[in-house]
Amino acid sequence: MRAAFILLVGVCVVLSSWGRCISVGKGKAFSSIRSALSASHHGDTLLVHGGVYTEGNILVDKRVLLLGIGMPVLDGAYKYEVLTIKADGVVVRGFCVRRSGMASLDDPGGIKVMDANDVVIEENRLIDNFFGIYIQYGKHCIIRNNVLEAYGKEEQQIGNGIHCWKSDSLQIIHNSIQGHRDGIYFEFVSHAIIWRNLSCRNLRYGLHFMFSNDDAYVGNIFRENGAGVAVMYSRRVSMMNNCFEQNWGDAAYGLLLKEISDSHLQGNRFIDNTSGIWMEGTSRMQILDNLFKRNGWAMQVQASCMDNAILRNNFMANTFDIGTNGSVVLNTLLMNYWQRYEGYDLDRNGFGDIPFRPLTMFSAVIERKPAAMLLFRSFLVQLLDRSEKVFPSLTPENFIDTKPSMKPWPLW
Repeated sequence: MRAAFILLVGVCVVLSSWGRCISVGKGKAFSSIRSALSASHHGDTLLVHGGVYTEGNILVDKRVLLLGIGMPVLDGAYKYEVLTIKADGVVVRGFCVRRSGMASLDDPGGIKVMDANDVVIEENRLIDNFFGIYIQYGKHCIIRNNVLEAYGKEEQQIGNGIHCWKSDSLQIIHNSIQGHRDGIYFEFVSHAIIWRNLSCRNLRYGLHFMFSNDDAYVGNIFRENGAGVAVMYSRRVSMMNNCFEQNWGDAAYGLLLKEISDSHLQGNRFIDNTSGIWMEGTSRMQILDNLFKRNGWAMQVQASCMDNAILRNNFMANTFDIGTNGSVVLNTLLMNYWQRYEGYDLDRNGFGDIPFRPLTMFSAVIERKPAAMLLFRSFLVQLLDRSEKVFPSLTPENFIDTKPSMKPWPLW
C-alpha cells in the first residue's frame, strides 16, 4: 500500500510514498533537527515546527523531506554553513534560513548541495547569508519559489544568491533575489532553465554565465543591478522574453555578450540602461523582436563581432541607437524600426525606400573621445550628423539597414 502523511493536530496519518513521519519541536518526538535526522531513514518526512533552531551546520545525508510548519528559522549565527545536502532526492520546503558564516575559502551558504541529484529547494526564505543557495556537482535539481535577500555593501564581502558550479539540467524558477554579489551565477552548467525570476539591486550582475552551454533564461526581470546580465565564453544560449531595466553606471549595461556564439536573443525589453547590449567577440547570433527604449546606447557592437543578424527590433528614444569601435562591419541589420528614420515608403510595402544609417557621426566621435559628450545638444553636432548621412566619411559604409520598417513591430 502506498503511504503519505497529513499532520492533524500533531498526529501523523499514513497515506503516501514517504516513509515514517517525524516531528521536531513543540514537545514532539525530537527537540532538534540533528537528532531527528540521525534517527531517520531514507524516505522519511521530517515536520519541523515553528521556532528558532541554532544547531550549527546541519548535514542531510539521507533522502528525506524536510518540511517547515510555520516557517521555522535555521540560524547559522554568522559562524556556520546552515544546511548541507549530500543525498539524492532531498526536498527542503518552508524554512527561513539565515545568518550563515562568511568566508572566501570554503564559500559557506544558507543551503549547499554537494554531489547530489534530484534535490528540490522550494518556498524558503534565505536572509543575510554569504551565499544563498549553492549547487555543486548537482543534476536535475529544482530551485523554486524562494526569496533570497542579503545586504552586501562590497563585492568581496558577499557571495552570490543562487550559485551553480559544474552542474547539469537545473531548473531555477520564480525566485526573488536581491542584495548579493551576483543574483544568479552559472559556471560550467549545461542544459539548465532559468525562468520567471526577479533579480534586482545586486552589486554586480543580476545573472552571470561563464563557460555554460545549451542553457536558456526566459521571462526574467533584471532591474537596478550593477549591470544586468553577463554571458561569457558560452555557446547555444537562448535568451527570450526577459526585461533588462534601470541598470545605470559608468560600466553598466542591460546585457554583456562576450565571446559567445550560436545563441538566440528574442522578445526581450531593454529599457533605461546605460547600454542595452554590449557585444564583444560574438558570432552567429540571432537578435530579433527586441525592444530598445530610453537607453544611453541601445547596442554597442564591437568590431570583433561577426555573422550576427539583427532583425525586426524596435529602437525608440535612445540617446544613440548603435555604436561601434571599428570601420569594418560583418553583421546584418534588416527590417528594424528606427524612430529616427526620416525616409519614405512610396510603394507602401511597410518598409522605407531608402536605407537607414543608425550609426551617427557623433556616436563615432564619442567612441574615440568620450569627453565630447559635453557637446551633445549643440547645433553643430546636429549639423554634422545630417551632413554625415548625405556624405558618409567617419561611419562604416556598410553599417546600414537596407529595409527599415516604417512602423514599430507589434512585439507584445
